[in-house]
Formats: sequence, structure tokens, C-alpha cells
Amino acid sequence: MERVEAELFTDGGNDAVVRLPGRNFPGVLIQGDTLSIVQTDVAELVELCAAGDLEEAGHVASLLHTDLEETLQRYTEALEAHGIRRPF
Repeated sequence: MERVEAELFTDGGNDAVVRLPGRNFPGVLIQGDTLSIVQTDVAELVELCAAGDLEEAGHVASLLHTDLEETLQRYTEALEAHGIRRPF
């Protein structure tokens, strides 16, 4: 394990925006339990699509999209607040 100093652009919540040394742009720190939930949701989406349950798949996809959209919005707002251009 290596200890480094990172720049924290938001509070340290579940999707903190941080920049590691040597990186031009910040990233989003996703806690392990949250990452596991996202993976489980994507797996459910794949299963629903394979089973042909497109209505439920659409619902799961919509929830995933909303969660990711909120994380991206938080990231974008953090960059704007610190005068950093978006990498996309």
C-alpha cells in the first residue's frame, strides 16, 4: 500500500470527487459497497434483457441512468466550482 495526498473537491461522501497525484483531472471515488450494488443492478439488467422482460429491464436501466446522471452532475459541478474544464 502506498500513501498519497489527494485533492478533495467535494465532501467525502459516497461519490467523492478527488484528484490523485499525477492526474490532470479528478475522478469519482465509489465505495466498494456502492460498486457492488451497481454491478448487481447491471447483472439484473442483463438477465432481464436475456429473459425478454423489456418493461422491467427498462425500469432497472432508468434507475441506473438516474444514479449515474446524478453522479456525473455532482462531478461536473465540482469541476466548475474549482475552475477545472471537463475532460469530455
